[in-house]
Amino acid sequence: MASVPQQEVAIDLPRIGKGALLVGATVLAGATMIAVARVLTGMTPSTYEAKQVAILIHLATVLPAIPLGLWVLLARKGDARHKMLGRIWAVLMLTAATSAIFIRTINHGQFSWIHLFVPVVFIALFRAIRAARMGRIARHKQIMWTLYSAGLLLPGLFAFLPGRLLWHWLML
Repeated sequence: MASVPQQEVAIDLPRIGKGALLVGATVLAGATMIAVARVLTGMTPSTYEAKQVAILIHLATVLPAIPLGLWVLLARKGDARHKMLGRIWAVLMLTAATSAIFIRTINHGQFSWIHLFVPVVFIALFRAIRAARMGRIARHKQIMWTLYSAGLLLPGLFAFLPGRLLWHWLML
């Protein structure tokens, strides 16, 4: 008896999951923009960190990655626009993760626990691209949903914990 190759079943996030990601992305992007605006307008005490190139690069890549990533995940898949915007999002994520390596102000020059997300981003992007190139679209989609939530939104929300830089910018 010949074995029939099984076709991957495309997964999709339930409507409630998409809604939760939309709310999380909106809250994160809004809080980040408010925190940055407070620094730029002088509403919060100026800090040395506000002038660090790594932090500026990190914020400049994370801020557009939040809505762009959500758009790519929710919009039509497989066409040229999806592929182009997905590539742009991947570059933004790689740049954000790389710049995060150089942000070490909270731990006296050492890495903090939030740096654990850096290899998560690198590994997940590698696996997602490999899955797409191999035609394993369901796997690619699963990795990208996970990367967006666990590699972008979650560390972004953690960046607002008390004592962290964005918390100071937002609350002081």
